[in-house]
Amino acid sequence: MSQVKHLLESKGSTIFSIAPEAPVLEAIKRMAEHRVGALLVMRGERLVGVVSERDYARKVILQGRSSSQTAVSDIMSSEPVTVGPDTDVFDCMRLCTDSRIRHLPVVQGNAVVGVISIGDLVKAVIDAQAEQIEHLQRYITS
Repeated sequence: MSQVKHLLESKGSTIFSIAPEAPVLEAIKRMAEHRVGALLVMRGERLVGVVSERDYARKVILQGRSSSQTAVSDIMSSEPVTVGPDTDVFDCMRLCTDSRIRHLPVVQGNAVVGVISIGDLVKAVIDAQAEQIEHLQRYITS
């Protein structure tokens, strides 16, 4: 199976982020605008957390808080689980499952180089299996 760096090469490494002091409403608007389920929370170039739609649902809506009055830092997951570019896709899937998370920041050294989601990982596995099936079918019919 491939590594995270191959996944980023095919899907791109665009990073959508927000500052920790920004209101949650701004985070939700940004997620909707970019059609993503989470944003990296960055203080300058430093990753300080991840904020997701789940965080919004559980920590704002269900608690009756105001999304325009609540800061992202109040609901974000601090100390996010990260992976490196050389991490295997299956290891990432296991990490997402074990940690019950859907988004993994990809970090190289101290720099964030991308983000992958569980959906990206599933697609990579499906694509790899389809390719393997095609090779096997060609082998059998030749």
